[in-house]
Amino acid sequence: MRKEIRIAGFGGQGVVLAGYILGKAFAVYEGLEAVMTQSYGPEARGGSSSSNVVVSDEPIDYPFVLEPDVLILLSQEAYTRFRPTAKPDALVIIEEDLVQPWPDDRPLRIPATRLAEGLGRRIVANMVVLGFFTAVSGLVKRESVEKAIETTLAPRLVPLNLKAFATGYEYCVKEQAR
Repeated sequence: MRKEIRIAGFGGQGVVLAGYILGKAFAVYEGLEAVMTQSYGPEARGGSSSSNVVVSDEPIDYPFVLEPDVLILLSQEAYTRFRPTAKPDALVIIEEDLVQPWPDDRPLRIPATRLAEGLGRRIVANMVVLGFFTAVSGLVKRESVEKAIETTLAPRLVPLNLKAFATGYEYCVKEQAR
């Protein structure tokens, strides 16, 4: 099993942190092989940013994402740039308030930024979308991602980020039940 996951958006959305936490959940808490690479523009905020995670149950011989099985797209620029690179049957998740998909595309949608704002900090939208991904994909256990959040972030940031993760997870469960 080899899965390629790309999370993309713009600087300041926490794309790299989300990829790091996801890779850590796979490697440390699921016992799988995982590699994370990142790319971002020279701007401190607002430039393009992507985080790429390759996960496998065997050693990874090529650490780069070429044809994603999963795309998490948090900006229109990321959607336009990366949507054509995904496998035909890829799981595609978009930030519904920031991305307008092509008419013939049917990605899964989450208002991650709006949900994060409801928690008081829009900066945790990355954890909201990570919770949604965890619930919908079945690739990683909820507990593994929560443990990765707890062991990565400063203690004062953990409660809000876990709450954001749970918000995204529960949003997915609620939407799937419809």
